[in-house]
Amino acid sequence: MAEHREHGDSRPGSEHADREQQVLERIEKARRRKPKVKEERITLAHGSGGKATQTLIEAVFLTGFRNPELAKLEDGAELGVAGGRLAFTTDSYVVSPLFFPGGDIGDLAINGTVNDLAVSGATPLFLSAGFIIEEGFPVADLTRIVGSMAAAAEAAGVQVVTGDTKVVQKGKADGCYINTAGVGLLETEHRLGIDTARPGDAVLVSGPIGDHGVTVMLARGELDIDADLVSDTAPVHGLVAELLKAASGVRALRDATRGGVATILNEVAKASDVSVVVDEEKVPVRTEVRGASELLGIDPLYVASEGRIVVVVDGRQADAALEALRAHPLGADAAIIGRVAADPPGLVLLNTTFGGTRIVDLLVGDPLPRIC
Repeated sequence: MAEHREHGDSRPGSEHADREQQVLERIEKARRRKPKVKEERITLAHGSGGKATQTLIEAVFLTGFRNPELAKLEDGAELGVAGGRLAFTTDSYVVSPLFFPGGDIGDLAINGTVNDLAVSGATPLFLSAGFIIEEGFPVADLTRIVGSMAAAAEAAGVQVVTGDTKVVQKGKADGCYINTAGVGLLETEHRLGIDTARPGDAVLVSGPIGDHGVTVMLARGELDIDADLVSDTAPVHGLVAELLKAASGVRALRDATRGGVATILNEVAKASDVSVVVDEEKVPVRTEVRGASELLGIDPLYVASEGRIVVVVDGRQADAALEALRAHPLGADAAIIGRVAADPPGLVLLNTTFGGTRIVDLLVGDPLPRIC
């Protein structure tokens, strides 16, 4: 709290402090209410990765499928099997357009699932691929997508070993959707989790954020903007392996997909009952991404990346972690962007470039639909 007051308002008066405390208490009370979906029908916001998504997951899926492993809300489930442990994950891809600078729905699907396994601390091994294809979809485009998937799988050292195909009537889908699932091998006992952050930990990102989300948005041609920007989609398992070798104090890893860095940090703050303080000037954002985000009226902290990771590591190992990230091609522009503090628990605070401090809450609504 002392940090918040120092940056948010220079006045030492107790009246301001009391008002600030009341606001924080109201926010905390709202956060701890039992989740309930108020809408009668699903909206795009329920897939945004933000507040509506979290409410939907907690109120419907966690309640329905109630089990301890799912309740962790990690990117991959850790499963004990005879002789070892496996990580298991799944994801679906509905990006529009299907082809965009730097990638397409095919390599996005492979990289996304590989990355969910990697940030669980697992070595990715085998994937499945399920296709929902709209009647009339060009075979040439499907061949191109599968070719991208094959190349991405080879680059990541994984195999697509099972799959499924469904074709639906024209107008019942938008070209092609892909679902992938994957399993990976957990070779150490070291557990990564968003509930393990401690005061004093450092927060890092592996490179500029938001490239993927803005690239896809520009590829739709809805904005009259020309930018030399490509998606950052890439498999991060090699980067993660080097990081874990260099810093045994890594506590949590996430790939910054839908909902962006802000969503991940909110999940860490809530699950670990800590606060996360981010310095805006230290967050790497390309000029093109920042400019497009300003035009769209969104914060780059909420824009998706597909080849960037967020790292929470013991503060004493922050420099070692940063060095390991920067030594890898995918982490050359990594940065330490903030730290974990004890107070106020459950909140993410941003020290702005203008010298103030504001709360970075979960995303409300979906400003960039169908970007992954």
